[in-house]
Amino acid sequence: MRHESSFSLEYDTESAAAAVERSLRPEVGDIEGDRTVAALSRTGGVVELDIEATDLVALRAGQNTWLSLAGVAERSLTAETDAADE
Repeated sequence: MRHESSFSLEYDTESAAAAVERSLRPEVGDIEGDRTVAALSRTGGVVELDIEATDLVALRAGQNTWLSLAGVAERSLTAETDAADE
């Protein structure tokens, strides 16, 4: 049995979504193991993240990993914006 989850990460601008996608893209296929696979896509200001796993424990771990990575990318954008405003 496969377990899946999908996340839509919406951003105020298309450029912010593109920056998050660029940050996550190198990790697709690199951090996955035998039990979890992730797919990433972007349409305009929305980044779509799909995670598939062989079991619920692997799905939860995959969700935690990918959402944490997205959070880091978002905080980096915020830090850049704050620095530019000063």
